[in-house]
Amino acid sequence: MANFLTTLKTSKLAQGILFFVYVSVTSASLYLAQKSVTAFLLLLLSLLILYFMNFGNKWKWAAGLIILGFILPYAASQGPTYQSYMEVATMVGIYVCMALGLNIVVGLAGLLDLGFVAFFAVGAYTYGIFATAQASNFMPFGEYPLSGNSFWVFIIIGLFMAALFGVLLGIPVLRVKGDYLAIVTLGFGEIIRIVFNNLDKPVNITNGAMGLASISPPEIFGLKLIFPNQYYYVVLVMFLFVIYAVTKLEHTKLGRSWKAVRENEIAAQAMGIPLVKTKLTAFAIGASFSGMMGVVFAAKQMFIDPTSFTYLESTTILVMVILGGMGSVPGVILGAAVVTILNLQVLTEITGWLSQVVTIPDALSPVKMQRFIFGALLIVMTLYRPQGLIPAKNIRFDINRLKSAKKTDGKLDSKVPAVRRDL
Repeated sequence: MANFLTTLKTSKLAQGILFFVYVSVTSASLYLAQKSVTAFLLLLLSLLILYFMNFGNKWKWAAGLIILGFILPYAASQGPTYQSYMEVATMVGIYVCMALGLNIVVGLAGLLDLGFVAFFAVGAYTYGIFATAQASNFMPFGEYPLSGNSFWVFIIIGLFMAALFGVLLGIPVLRVKGDYLAIVTLGFGEIIRIVFNNLDKPVNITNGAMGLASISPPEIFGLKLIFPNQYYYVVLVMFLFVIYAVTKLEHTKLGRSWKAVRENEIAAQAMGIPLVKTKLTAFAIGASFSGMMGVVFAAKQMFIDPTSFTYLESTTILVMVILGGMGSVPGVILGAAVVTILNLQVLTEITGWLSQVVTIPDALSPVKMQRFIFGALLIVMTLYRPQGLIPAKNIRFDINRLKSAKKTDGKLDSKVPAVRRDL
């Protein structure tokens, strides 16, 4: 057995064969047993297994895209639960993108933000107001609601609007940090929600507590996107964009500046890092991802109101970042996926199963106890794995190889290898 495990760890061929068999079995199980939530979750688990395999990043990305783009939708499409599976997968993608945005603020820059859902609300209302007849109450020109073709433009508009609000939040909080920063951002999130809740007079802009209904669904080539399986591919493309942007930013000069500010603001400033610019950039970029997903959320739900953007949503996104590992991109993806799937699917299934086995009070059902379960998860993680499910990694260079590296035009040779290790 020990020899088999050793061979499995070192042999890429053995890992590839076993992974192919695993994906084949789980996808076939989902294809044949459409109501099996277990098969659906096991197929999603293949993405986590893929992350820990000894293949290059290009091969991992190729395999992951095949699973997400073709195998998962096709295996789930043969039964009545298809749309429910795609709904869960779509919401996972939305929350993953939001959590990655918050990870820039909290995980990389070290700025505790408890009002992050405000930017989500800004993006959602930016599209919702103009995709309904609501805009005709204050716009002197144009015909509303706008068509679904405008959705693709509003993704960019929502990005910039959320980034603008991120800067507006960042300006007054530059003088505070720690607990005071958390209080200020919490207040900002509540202010945004209350403003949207009361912005129905004297001019009715947001329709107040009644919310915005019948939001125009997106259109592409004359096809209206209504079902979750259609939004799934929209969210998948946006997820790839966010992943690419975050991973590139993390290892740029700006990303290193965020980490320096996180570790010690005084030392970072002494090294010439502009604190104001660095913090504002973190708030703006993190908020922009949330604003984009707010536009998608409003279009998918076709109804939004202020109750969709409460403080509990901000804490849920923060839980995703902490559970996965602050500053860790794969960790945040895993944390967001775990929390979202627990919330939308696993706890509901457990409640349904328990109701068939034993009689339990409604107040003690797992669905009602989700906040308790999330709290217990955080306590366990804090005690036994404080760095998260997948801890953050930094690039460390081999000092001996750096000393012996050839210099070309005053720069180190780009062929010098770097070693990624856990901090």
